[in-house]
Amino acid sequence: MIKAQGYYNNTADLIERHTQLVNKIAYHLLARLPASVLVDDLIQSGMIGLLEAARNFDSSKGASFETFAGIRIRGAMLDEMRRGDWVPRSVHKNSRSIAMAISEVEKMTGRDAKEAEIADQLGVGLLEYQQMLRDVNCAKLVAYEDLNGSEDAMNTDSAPQDCIFHEVSEAQFSDKLVSMIKQLPEREALVLSLYYDEELNLKEIGLVLEVSESRVSQIHSQALHRLKAKAQAA
Repeated sequence: MIKAQGYYNNTADLIERHTQLVNKIAYHLLARLPASVLVDDLIQSGMIGLLEAARNFDSSKGASFETFAGIRIRGAMLDEMRRGDWVPRSVHKNSRSIAMAISEVEKMTGRDAKEAEIADQLGVGLLEYQQMLRDVNCAKLVAYEDLNGSEDAMNTDSAPQDCIFHEVSEAQFSDKLVSMIKQLPEREALVLSLYYDEELNLKEIGLVLEVSESRVSQIHSQALHRLKAKAQAA
């Protein structure tokens, strides 16, 4: 009974001390999601992730609780979004089609695909293609994990040796991603840098580039699809 009480107190203490971490991650994700997503829903699923983290944390594996919990919290939020299935099937289809079209055009031309060429490959007009980009960008959970095509980063139950392998794999993927970003057209690379490294939102990036927020959304979406095409071709 004493041991159980101590376990309970430790778990409760971890949850109490890291509640703000849930809020921080929720608002960070919210800035990258459509307006229809409510922060309260993210926080609710994040608290479940925090509870699971507090119950399963093993300090002997070397990671700090905040690092461990952050992965679980964010994973719980993303899982909830996936279960919600709020993205229309047509948007998923368009996303795959855009990446394939970019890949095909670049194979044929040996250079970066231009918007008009991508639209032509898709068999749509330029304005329709740009609307597809906006819809896809608005619906996506924009994160570099999307480019990796794997959800293994959310799996924190691996043995220590698997964690080491994951760190190596993650480092290799990061190096590969940096290399691919350097191959992007200058404006697309700049948008990704401002969005991910500087953490500016689309409106702020628009002010920097002196273009509309809608145009930034298109550039951002096309950059991600170009990266995905490069990753699949590698």
